Amino acid sequence: MKSPIYKYYQLSWKEVLQGYTLGIFPMGEDDGSISWYETSPRAILPVESQVSGIHIPRSLSQVLKKNIFNVKVDTVFSEVIHTCAERDTTWINPLIIDAFTDLYKQGYAHSVEAWDNKGLAGGLYGVAYKGAFFGESMFFKRSNASKVAVIKLYEILKKNNYILLDIQMMTSHFRTFGAVDISKKAYLEVLERAMKVDRKFG
Repeated sequence: MKSPIYKYYQLSWKEVLQGYTLGIFPMGEDDGSISWYETSPRAILPVESQVSGIHIPRSLSQVLKKNIFNVKVDTVFSEVIHTCAERDTTWINPLIIDAFTDLYKQGYAHSVEAWDNKGLAGGLYGVAYKGAFFGESMFFKRSNASKVAVIKLYEILKKNNYILLDIQMMTSHFRTFGAVDISKKAYLEVLERAMKVDRKFG
């Protein structure tokens, strides 16, 4: 990750959207501020129709067949983002939580949640804007719960013809699903195409 581009002690939901369109994203700092970052390479999970689909490991396919989790969308956004922030080290500070909660109220931020008979087992949140979904964070309380949420998110984006699923930085979790690193130039090109279309998240 590169050094912060900007640093502020305030953050609005409109600024988050504007940052995304420029290829940068906010992260909270320990002092209560937020900084804007960019990464090169940038990690994405391809969702366009001309590319191959998501890779689902055999063990995860078995979990899906068993219907262990009931996947829901946007039922407990606040709980999802706060649970994502419950880590020893986190970039999800109060400025981030407030801005993304406002994005949720405006209809841009979404949570995908995996539930089981014990309650909320895992989930993720991010922002759908134009033809892109900007993934932000995820958590799990039970094994495979967040992975099931990722699969549901992917299905939603494919069904609704999204162009970009941005995951910012590569993780082993997403590499298993078929995520790839692309150059800053390539990312900005696909981002530009995504910003020229309107898609509905549903």
